[in-house]
Amino acid sequence: MRDFAERLIAYETKGNKSSGTKTAVVFLVGEKLRLHLTALMGNVGFRALFSRALALANAEVPWLHTVHVKADGSLGGLDELGAQVASEKIAEGSVVLFAQLLGLLVAFIGGSLTQRLVREMWPKIPLNDLDFGNGDKNENPK
Repeated sequence: MRDFAERLIAYETKGNKSSGTKTAVVFLVGEKLRLHLTALMGNVGFRALFSRALALANAEVPWLHTVHVKADGSLGGLDELGAQVASEKIAEGSVVLFAQLLGLLVAFIGGSLTQRLVREMWPKIPLNDLDFGNGDKNENPK
């Protein structure tokens, strides 16, 4: 999942020349996931999922405790983070956070459906070399 999270972050930040902070740019993957997944599970569902991912990532990346999930499912505390943590550490932390989020999606809805959702959001990113746990015992084979 970390390799995939790194790939998504690199893809999103590569073409982004927004006026936002460098900190906000590495968290674009979360915003894109939020917009897509809240349509499927609502703000409350996505917030619960993202909060759990943040709690799991916080165990590995302690500075993530300064970040919180807001009521709409977006991340808060990013502006202050840039002044406190080096950009390399922020990038590493975002990889851990999104790897946890993707891992939770695979655990809850299975690898095949997670892969389909990701392909809808990022159709140009190759996924053939990734193992999303296809053939999960809880999924019906085609």
